[in-house]
Amino acid sequence: MGQESFNWTVYIKKFPEYLTDTSTLPWQLTANASTIVRQILHSLSSDYTIQDEIAIHKSARTESNVTLKAPIIIGPGCFIAANCYLRGGVWLMGNNSIGPGCEIKSSLIFPNSNLAHFNFVGDSLIGSEVNFEAGSIIANHFNEQNDKEISALIEGVKVKTGSDKFGALVGDGCKIGANAVLSPGTILTPNSLIKRLELVDQLSKS
Repeated sequence: MGQESFNWTVYIKKFPEYLTDTSTLPWQLTANASTIVRQILHSLSSDYTIQDEIAIHKSARTESNVTLKAPIIIGPGCFIAANCYLRGGVWLMGNNSIGPGCEIKSSLIFPNSNLAHFNFVGDSLIGSEVNFEAGSIIANHFNEQNDKEISALIEGVKVKTGSDKFGALVGDGCKIGANAVLSPGTILTPNSLIKRLELVDQLSKS
C-alpha cells in the first residue's frame, strides 16, 4: 500500500464537515496545523471572540493559568481547565473537555473528545468521542533514534511520513487508558481500546 491509497478519512466520520481536503495525509495536516487554523479563523462567525489569532467561542470556558499560543480555535461548548498549554496550531472543534495540566501541540481534535488531566497530545488528529484517561500521552518525536523520520504501519505496510514530528491518527470512539503511551506514527482504527499502562509501538511488531 502506498500513501496515495490510504483512505484515512473513514477513521473520522465528521472530517468532511470541518475540512474539505481529503487527499492530504494525517502527517501533512498536522505539519500544516497552524496554516489550517489561520485559514479557518477567517470564516468563523460572530459567535467567536477573536484576538491575536486566538478564537474562543462565546460558550466555551477557560480556567486560570491557561496558556494559549496562536493560532488557536476553541469551539462551542469547550472547557479548558487550569494550567493547560495549547500551542502550534490547535483546533478544538466543539464540546471538548481538556483537564488540568494538559498540553496540546499542533493537533486537530474533533467534537466530543476529552482529555482527563496531565495528558500530552502532539502533532495528532483525534476523531470524535475519543477519551484519554489521566496521564496518557501521544509521543510525537523519536528522541532515542538517530534516524528521526517517523513511519506509520498502514494495513501491515510500513509507510514513511517524511516528517520527524507526527504523533497519531486516533479514530472515532477510541479509549486510551491511564498512563498509556502511543508511539510516534500510531494509527488507531475507530473504537480501539488501549489498556492502562500500555505502550503502543506498532512498528516494533511489523
